[in-house]
Amino acid sequence: QVQLVESGGGLVQAGGSLRLSCAASGSIFSGNVMGWYRQVPGKQRELVARITSGGTTAYADSVKGRFAISRNNAKNTVYLQMNSLKPEDTAVYYCAALPLARAPTWGQGTQVTVSS
Repeated sequence: QVQLVESGGGLVQAGGSLRLSCAASGSIFSGNVMGWYRQVPGKQRELVARITSGGTTAYADSVKGRFAISRNNAKNTVYLQMNSLKPEDTAVYYCAALPLARAPTWGQGTQVTVSS
């Protein structure tokens, strides 16, 4: 069954902003590191940002200063605020639950397209 559902993707001009949301089931959200990844056709999925249950964050160098990951534990939701978007940010963005010593759980993805 679906455990992670992304939303908020769309088409935006360079320099614009989007906010992605990931609604998760409580069983996989609670206590887990959550992350956002992105993938372009023909390339491997890459880490964009991750956040611990306590709120500690980490970002890919390419998005530092532009993106911000956050989570609302009461709502079992993780967010990715994307500002100053660039065409190279265009990708399918995936939410993931990253439990310790177990395989990650992935959402279905949401398309983000940034036009020049």
